[in-house]
Amino acid sequence: MKYTILFLIFTVSAGSIRAQRSMDASEIQLFKQAVQQKAANTTSILSDFTQYKHLDFLENDIVSAGVLAFKAPETVKWGYQSPFTYSVLFENGKLFIDDEGKKSDVKVGGSPLFKELSELIVKSVRGDMFDANKFTIRYFKTKQGYEVELDTKDPDFKKYIAQFVLTFNTAYSVHEVKMMEPSGDFTRIVFTNRKDNIPIDEKIFMH
Repeated sequence: MKYTILFLIFTVSAGSIRAQRSMDASEIQLFKQAVQQKAANTTSILSDFTQYKHLDFLENDIVSAGVLAFKAPETVKWGYQSPFTYSVLFENGKLFIDDEGKKSDVKVGGSPLFKELSELIVKSVRGDMFDANKFTIRYFKTKQGYEVELDTKDPDFKKYIAQFVLTFNTAYSVHEVKMMEPSGDFTRIVFTNRKDNIPIDEKIFMH
């Protein structure tokens, strides 16, 4: 049940069609350095987001919206505000869920798969996911900036998430986070009004 909640919230497909070209080795190296430097210098993120959840059996995507808050080194909160109130907080190896006042928590460290997922969610927000041991990675230059496709290598993890797709703007900030389920169902999360390195009220991270 806990896995189901997470995957319904975060899972995505790279099905969007974009004008893009593959980056060469020197471009990839410069891009990775720029993203990693950006991530290392980012102590906080506050951003609006809109989530588009696609399920094959539904005619229209399920759309929800809210606010993302990130605090270094690895605290992330997704606060959904419409069409329902729901929050998911990753902090200190735990997952805290608040479903309209009904609260629960999970020890992420108790499951290697769950721990891996939480770490990847933090890294996807920061953009620093360039681990060739875990992913087969492809880099593209687009009209809007950059796109990175990461195919999961771990067969167990691949049962739940087959692919991540990160879209970056020209300032090397993550603009979209995507993950694909093996079934073909997907979610697309688009960030807007992003603000980096600003003070964030600690009340946001209360649980």
